[in-house]
Amino acid sequence: MIKEEKMELQDFTERFINQTNASIFLTGKAGTGKTTLLKKIIHSTHKKTAVVAPTGIAALNAGGVTIHSFFQLPFGTFLPVSSYPHSGHAQRLHDQAALRKHSRMRGDKKKIIQALELLIVDEVSMLRPDVLDAMDFVLRAVRGMQKPFGGVQILFIGDLLQLPPVVKQEELPHLQQFYGGNFFFHAQVLQQSKPIYIELEKIFRQQDPTFVDILNSLRDNELKPAQIEVLNAHVQPNFDSTKSEGYIILTTHNNKADQINQNRLKAVKGKSHSYFPEITGDFPINIYPLQETLELKVGAQVMFIKNDWSPEKLYYNGKIGKVVNLSSEEIIVLFPEENKTVAVEKYEWENVKYTYNDQTGEVEEEVIGTFVQYPLRLAWAITVHKSQGLTFEKAVLDLHNVFAAGQAYVALSRLTSLNGLVLLHPIRLNGLKNEEDVVRYAANKIERHKLESTYETNRDKYLLDLIIQCFDWESFIRHVVKLEIAHNQSPTGSEMKKNIDWFINISRALKELVPHAHNFRQQMLKLFNNQRWELAYVHERVSAAYSYFNQRLEPIYRDIIRQILLLSQKKGTSQYCEELNAIEEDFVELLVRLKRTNVIIAQIVLSGEINKTHVDTDSFKNYRVVKWALVKQSLMKEIPNIPIEYTDFVTSKKSKKSNIPKKERKNTYEETLKLIEAGKDPKAIAEDRKLSIQTVYNHLSKLITQEKISIGQVMSQERYNEIKISLLNFQGETLTEMKECLGQDFTWEEIKLYRAHQLL
Repeated sequence: MIKEEKMELQDFTERFINQTNASIFLTGKAGTGKTTLLKKIIHSTHKKTAVVAPTGIAALNAGGVTIHSFFQLPFGTFLPVSSYPHSGHAQRLHDQAALRKHSRMRGDKKKIIQALELLIVDEVSMLRPDVLDAMDFVLRAVRGMQKPFGGVQILFIGDLLQLPPVVKQEELPHLQQFYGGNFFFHAQVLQQSKPIYIELEKIFRQQDPTFVDILNSLRDNELKPAQIEVLNAHVQPNFDSTKSEGYIILTTHNNKADQINQNRLKAVKGKSHSYFPEITGDFPINIYPLQETLELKVGAQVMFIKNDWSPEKLYYNGKIGKVVNLSSEEIIVLFPEENKTVAVEKYEWENVKYTYNDQTGEVEEEVIGTFVQYPLRLAWAITVHKSQGLTFEKAVLDLHNVFAAGQAYVALSRLTSLNGLVLLHPIRLNGLKNEEDVVRYAANKIERHKLESTYETNRDKYLLDLIIQCFDWESFIRHVVKLEIAHNQSPTGSEMKKNIDWFINISRALKELVPHAHNFRQQMLKLFNNQRWELAYVHERVSAAYSYFNQRLEPIYRDIIRQILLLSQKKGTSQYCEELNAIEEDFVELLVRLKRTNVIIAQIVLSGEINKTHVDTDSFKNYRVVKWALVKQSLMKEIPNIPIEYTDFVTSKKSKKSNIPKKERKNTYEETLKLIEAGKDPKAIAEDRKLSIQTVYNHLSKLITQEKISIGQVMSQERYNEIKISLLNFQGETLTEMKECLGQDFTWEEIKLYRAHQLL
């Protein structure tokens, strides 16, 4: 048994995701690191994963897509019945029949959902029960499985005491017929299969035990009079934040926050500078992470809206500073209390879509649009809604118009301590009650000491499910039999008829293996039902089965490839080649699944760990390419004119090209680094990546400071020496001052590279 007493709950949750198929609700108080864990799981999981969220902005922040776009759901209310008398477009009410008609999936979208193993749903507090039931309906229909969510593992992430679902008044009567409330856990699918409730408890944002106790009491609707007194000791109705550095006003309405920010900006003397985003590809306005125009002045109070992921960690999401220098190419922000300045770099947001890779059988992310802008916004005021996920050291709370459950908690929990709190109005008990349903649902939380046995039970179930699915070949054999019948019924003299004996031999060889696969499944079922079985023995049996079947299946697979290549040399065989290629696709999926299952079980049994690095290897990614190349190489000895490039068959369905290149989800700096190492110059990189030349040079500057490239890779020694000599007596610090000293002989880009090198 693996001992977990000392394992952090975050690490245990990651193991739960990677080594079980159980659906999980991951929650935690504000500041417990849910977002950090989400990113870690996305980066490390070996499972075929997609990330969705209820809104466009939430999806963008999570690195995924909206629920409605991923599942092709119509907007409106979903009713979990086969037919509903008032269903129709005018009422925007959709029953199962309407949803089935609306969300007919083809091609890549269908393959993605069929291949999916893990679906991450972020910001689940905003997810309505009818939408979750609609997701369940689509997953079951497309995957052809009547298990909850069609057998896909779901990771729900969010804090139910933050942003609630939005239900319009006219929708309530219809929803109340089927649901006992408006939260995701009221969905009918979760009444059948409740997710494991894991709550992160270690708070990283607040360290003061008094403040933590107040926040916990507020969450649980148990705020005590003495605690209210502690809060109300911070009431300052006439507090003027303009006379104190670093305070941000949290208010309940957008128009009030916008008015405060605009009035304060107008009051700042000096020239106004406007910064516009670089937008490439498909990036709809409704998911812009910032207003399209960022207007600033020297002296403006600003807030970072992203973390600094560099080793320096100069700022975090919500950190407030003051603009001290502006130019067309540079923004300098001062943190007064630390007496530190930072040259702000632009951030690249990515709009993604999911695609299915026929070659590897993997679900992949494709970047279809980018939004590049300085990650700043005016920060004299912000709404409680937009403050979610941010951290403030000082804040003025204007909560007398609280209009939604949890708003007071969200606002207070943004602060790191009570020392930075100012209340414009006293806190009162009325209006601070959280949803009783949410508080009651929290009783489902599994105690830490019970998680070990829950994990082991679900891990064993996951291993058995892997084995059963891996050795279930019924669908594959049905496809083979169907093509065998087509051979028999083909016209005399056709290429298919000429190959009938060959294909019957292929079909016979596969049919002979099916009973052995079936027997192995039965052996495993019997073994797992025996309470005394051991993991090591499971590994031994699966490893032996993999060797046995792989040795027999691979020669058949290579024979199919050979036949496709031979047929490709003849005229009028394209349709036949396509049908054989469909069998080849099924075949490679079966072989890769065998290989993958063997690796996963070996890793879990032998090391207790499994992550992306174990299955994201060349042997998996290039499996199909290698097999085709081997067969082709062998054939070229017989037929020299077999084409060296064979992409027509490996990718039978050519995907439509987007208006920016398809790329894997990598760090944007790493992509630029890869192209520099490939010998491309900055201009070529900008063209390849559809970025401005300024953004590419920002990347290069960052890579120099990280010592991942040298200045010599992007600037000649002669040019570097010219700048160095020109700046011998330079006493300034900013890029703007450097530019003024150097004049027009040197570009902003060259100056950025030079300064980056000087910072080493």
